[in-house]
Amino acid sequence: MSLLGQYLKHQVTLELSGKISLTGVLVDHGLDIAVIYNGQEFLYIPLMQLHHMRLSPKQDLSLENPQIAPIENDAEKTSLRRMLTNAKGLFLKLYVIGNQIIHGYMLNVLNDYLVFYSPVYKTMYISLHHLKWFTPYMTNTTPYTLNNQQIPVIPTNVSGPRTFEEQLKKLEGNIVVFDIGDHPSKSGLLRKVANSMVVLITGEGEEYCWNLQHLKSVHVP
Repeated sequence: MSLLGQYLKHQVTLELSGKISLTGVLVDHGLDIAVIYNGQEFLYIPLMQLHHMRLSPKQDLSLENPQIAPIENDAEKTSLRRMLTNAKGLFLKLYVIGNQIIHGYMLNVLNDYLVFYSPVYKTMYISLHHLKWFTPYMTNTTPYTLNNQQIPVIPTNVSGPRTFEEQLKKLEGNIVVFDIGDHPSKSGLLRKVANSMVVLITGEGEEYCWNLQHLKSVHVP
């Protein structure tokens, strides 16, 4: 039995990587995921991001009756991969890079990364190792209030290499942006990917060798 079971249906406070603090009712959990309800949204949190969990010192009575979770769980054991897979076709908010939110929907879940469609960044590849949490939109709302013609949901599997590194190798020779450009040297020509290292040439012609383990997302502008 998971040790998190003792907190089920209780209000908890979690500290995640990046010194992020979240509070809500623990409504579900598995070996690699926790699900909390914060009074407005359901947050699906990979346990790899969790530093610690404790009962909330202040109890919020408005959180006592959470709504029905928006992602169906059709298995006896809850898991991160199953929740991500079941989230296909739903509009989501992903928290990956600092305090920036990525809006859109899931196209596929591979071994260690997601294929995600964003109206702003188009097709994105996002490392599962850096996914802090994801939140489904509430019913009848869409990203940026776009209509179905402007953001058609196509929840079919988009084929791709099994790993994030293999996907990056397919992008060699393209102009790419890593981590939504949170660093001035994370956009440029992707020259080479090998042995978990990425060689990127910036607009000024400078060469940077990035450790792939610390790259969170990539898209082709």
